[in-house]
Amino acid sequence: MKYLHTMIRIRDIEASLRFFCDGLGLVVKRRNDYPEGKFTLIFLAAPESPDAEVELTYNWDSAEDYGSARNFGHLAFRVHNIYDTCAHLQGMGYTINRPPRDGHMAFVRSPDLISVELLQDGRLPPMEPWASMPNTGVW
Repeated sequence: MKYLHTMIRIRDIEASLRFFCDGLGLVVKRRNDYPEGKFTLIFLAAPESPDAEVELTYNWDSAEDYGSARNFGHLAFRVHNIYDTCAHLQGMGYTINRPPRDGHMAFVRSPDLISVELLQDGRLPPMEPWASMPNTGVW
């Protein structure tokens, strides 16, 4: 058996690509538009894990409510420097819902409310402003 991908539904292609690609550093591996079915599939992967993909599914003209996405759980990515990654995302306007107070773990949510866990490769010592930053919202 081989793991292929995890699919998440998105409401806005550009907002999702900004978060996953510009924010997290994933790359688009392929994109397929299906006019007959009125949907688009975009497959992303982390450069260091090209076989583990995230499939973004965009349903054209859909008004379906995807809810708060709490039923999904989360995606998890190992990062080289959790503080730099969180600062980058925060600088792009994303809320760090669970800051990396311990130098090891943080949570942020995508524009479609998908929780994303960031895990430090190894462990960094606690650092301000993260060490004293409170949780915000849910993740």
